[in-house]
Amino acid sequence: MSRKIVALLWIPLVIGGCQTYGLVHAPGGNKKAAETPIIEGSFADDLAFLQAHTPVVVIKDRSGQGQVAVLPNMQGRVMTSTASGAEGLSFGWVNRELMASGQFVEHMNAFGGEDRFWLGPEGGQFSIFFAKGVPFDLEHWFTPAAIDTEPWELTNRGAHAVMLQKTMQLTNYSGTVFNVRVHREVRVLNRDDALRTLGLSAAADVNLVAFESNNRLVNTGSQTWTKETGLLSIWILGMFTPSPETTIVIPYQVGPEGELGPVVKDDYFGKVPEDRLVIKEGVLFFRGDGQYRSKIGLSPRRAKSVAGSYDAAHKVLTIVQYNKPEGVVDYVNSAWALQQEPYRGDVVNSYNDGPASPGAKPMGPFYELETSSPAAALRLGEGILHTHRTFHFAGTEAQLDPIARVVLGTSLAEIKAALP
Repeated sequence: MSRKIVALLWIPLVIGGCQTYGLVHAPGGNKKAAETPIIEGSFADDLAFLQAHTPVVVIKDRSGQGQVAVLPNMQGRVMTSTASGAEGLSFGWVNRELMASGQFVEHMNAFGGEDRFWLGPEGGQFSIFFAKGVPFDLEHWFTPAAIDTEPWELTNRGAHAVMLQKTMQLTNYSGTVFNVRVHREVRVLNRDDALRTLGLSAAADVNLVAFESNNRLVNTGSQTWTKETGLLSIWILGMFTPSPETTIVIPYQVGPEGELGPVVKDDYFGKVPEDRLVIKEGVLFFRGDGQYRSKIGLSPRRAKSVAGSYDAAHKVLTIVQYNKPEGVVDYVNSAWALQQEPYRGDVVNSYNDGPASPGAKPMGPFYELETSSPAAALRLGEGILHTHRTFHFAGTEAQLDPIARVVLGTSLAEIKAALP
């Protein structure tokens, strides 16, 4: 990632207990004396760009070094974060070209973001992305506006957390109408809480930012949601900037296929080549370089409550953790086809971007770490909660290796060697 200097001064302004950023010019005409350099690829650089196009709320941990940018008008997504203050590396992928255009595209607006809210299923007879009776192809695939382009209401904000909500109506492929309200809280975790949540300790000089989104889906309609007419699920997707040395790491439950099913679904866009997906005992490795369009998924019988990635180029270890209810196996199936088993879907997914066809322009490039809630069979007024946490550790390999061993069950050396 380039780290070029951009000569602008962006200073923090406190509004309503949260920090936002504004451009300030030097007094007295001596602009050069007041300019503070901004490093390209830094959190400050991304904030400067974002603030020019949409309202941004910045929340921080107690140290002030862990910072998170939340965009209320873009479905309350966490667009990016940093572990080491404004001049630190920005971790989220930002689609600058699309945002700067000021235009929406037809099927999906891939603006980016480390934690964005979606709903499933994407495909099948209960899909909310395809209208009734149309073919399951890209021409007929449309992301619902409420989770793609419409702003959400910011209901509360403080120094460390924001709360948002959205009311929406959705119709699935089978014609079932869902009246829905979503409550979403984005919260920065302080260092001690973050480490305790992962069951580890880290050296004092390891930079860390951790945040969680608590997402509650409520049935506000007059009918109970049933498996026969279709269920929804909460789907959180994190889009990250790739590098040639990024490897996605997903631990899994070991056991016979006859009991637990296949370790991984690896044929979403054609089978993933062997040099891009390696399965070892208890952990799999998937290339996250943003150069080859591919996707994998793990079922609730195989998935654990954690996944991650390691960017060896920038020495960044990323961990995603989520709440996985014990013994629950009904997850919506998002395959683009009429399905024999619409509730045998994935709970953890990872996507690596790349050209959809030879010579085509990639959507990003980026890579994704995704988690889903169980299928939500809700009566009127009932809700389901899905918590998705993101942790970024930046430091030396000697500092990061013990964290990878404890949380992901593998060493940095094994991660780097898995996909040479």
